[in-house]
Amino acid sequence: MVSEDSEDYGRFLVERREAILERISEAAVRAGRNPEDVLLLAVSKTVGPDEVALAWRAGYRAFGENRPQELTRKLTALAAVPEMAGARFDMIGNLQKNKINQVVGCVTLIHSISSAHLAEAVSKRSVTHGVTSDVLLEINVSGEETKSGFSPAEVSEALDGIVALPGIRLCGLMSMAPAHDADEARRTFSGLRSLAEDLRVRTGLPLEELSCGMSDDYPIAVEEGSTIVRLGRTVFDPNYVIQ
Repeated sequence: MVSEDSEDYGRFLVERREAILERISEAAVRAGRNPEDVLLLAVSKTVGPDEVALAWRAGYRAFGENRPQELTRKLTALAAVPEMAGARFDMIGNLQKNKINQVVGCVTLIHSISSAHLAEAVSKRSVTHGVTSDVLLEINVSGEETKSGFSPAEVSEALDGIVALPGIRLCGLMSMAPAHDADEARRTFSGLRSLAEDLRVRTGLPLEELSCGMSDDYPIAVEEGSTIVRLGRTVFDPNYVIQ
């Protein structure tokens, strides 16, 4: 996707990261939050290992992949880049049960536990691998039929069973807002925050992570409490215009 040479693209990544961090900071200040409490996750699913390495050199430290096979490809290629030994990779996309082994033990956080059955499968594989997997529950706050995840009512029913599973640690919630609608985005993100507050009271767990906000709506997400924004196009695509 990159037409510029590596030097030009590297400069773009640095400048765009500065612009993104400024917008995150402004949104956090408006909400009375510390900007350092928001993790910028560079969603690298549309670029190759070379672009990820350039993004690392531009200052990015956390990356998100939505396909296990692409995660494996990136991790294998970037193992040859010693400076990236500390890079964080998260799994943010739909996770099929037959791909779990490619993810467990290889990522910092799984954002997309969308059902109790998937939670059980990740639990089982994590125990088999001798690891504890940090996970988020994917919540379909907006109720869109095209989106996966628990409804708020479903997560309330399934929560106790999920919390009791061995091999996984529930760290918070994830959601996606309807596209191109700022009002609906705000309702989605505020709804996710409110749900997390209710579940904290119920479980006694900190549930500190709220993964929400993408390229078109992340300032709104930060204002509403997001701790992880998942940005792809605005990070990697020089043709994407920041609004």
